Amino acid sequence: MASIASHKLAQCITCHAWSPDQTMVAFCPNNNEVHIYRLVEDKWEKVHVLQKHDQIISGIDWSARSNKIVTVSHDRNSYVWNQEEAEWVPTLVILRLNRAALCVQWSPKENKFAVGSGAKTVCICYYEQENNWWVSKLIRKRHNSSVTSVAWHPNNILLATTSTDGKCRVFSTFIKGVDSRDSGTSLASDMKFGEQIVQLDLCFSWAFGVKWSPSGNTLAYVGHNSMIYFVDDVGPSPSAQDVAFRDLPLCDVLFVSERMVVGVGFDCHPMVFTADERGIWCFSRFLNERKRAPSSSKYGSQFSEAFGKLYGQSKQGVSNDAIDSTRARGGVHENCITCIVPLRKAGDGNVTRFSTSGLDGKVVIWDLESQADLSL
Repeated sequence: MASIASHKLAQCITCHAWSPDQTMVAFCPNNNEVHIYRLVEDKWEKVHVLQKHDQIISGIDWSARSNKIVTVSHDRNSYVWNQEEAEWVPTLVILRLNRAALCVQWSPKENKFAVGSGAKTVCICYYEQENNWWVSKLIRKRHNSSVTSVAWHPNNILLATTSTDGKCRVFSTFIKGVDSRDSGTSLASDMKFGEQIVQLDLCFSWAFGVKWSPSGNTLAYVGHNSMIYFVDDVGPSPSAQDVAFRDLPLCDVLFVSERMVVGVGFDCHPMVFTADERGIWCFSRFLNERKRAPSSSKYGSQFSEAFGKLYGQSKQGVSNDAIDSTRARGGVHENCITCIVPLRKAGDGNVTRFSTSGLDGKVVIWDLESQADLSL
């Protein structure tokens, strides 16, 4: 079993994030609050409730070095929470949005954070020491619909976004006085703030869940058409691959290494995608599922496949001999998985442990080291 712990913390969880030492978890129970739980003697206890937003909280991120929590909400506002003694003190960030804020992520250096919104706008927020407040700069008139996900490149300047217009875009977020010219690639640092580096028109449906590989050389994002896209050499002439699968669409992805990606979504089971020595990506298997020995009948009849679909069985992935055709929809998670977060400590290279949360109210911790057939 890849899952090592499953915790039912609420009726429904919108998003979650971990403290730097991974002893506390913050999550939104599908309302306007953030609940912070601490593990005490093998039991989760509620230690804080953050109450400031007026509507449902759609994004949470907890910085690893500065120990700050940033939240965004459908009320179009963002708060940065600082821990002062035993209390969490909020600081309002004026995003200047006329639609809901949908997602948020701290930059690698934690001197900026990005907010995607339903206003077709991306907000890049940074702290001004002289004025003692958070400032928001907007990337406007680039998206044709809601921005569903944001992801920072390791160089702290490039930002990837996905949108319900079906496109993935990469922007420069260089801010004078905040970033240094030598902090990123020449492609990023030579461009002005908000300048678009590339627009990827690979998906013909809503696009979600964009992530960079640890090196920043590969970009992955998913579409609502049950496809995942991998892009190398992001720039004027990128090279792209797409992998189609027969199961329900994904919502989010995570690079656990340069050659392995875990995707989560409506299927309730995390899906593993791997690249071979040539860099060709393919679907490997579901977590918590064993591969079977090849059978003599490689392909079932169309009637059998349709019958399996009708009763919620596996749609058999790439081939019937690789995936157990009796897999039920439910697993450790019993509803759509909406969020995947790495559990990485300082100095770690590959991600061997990560957590997922979903509409079933569970936070599940997964360990890839126990999977002998998965080579990171």
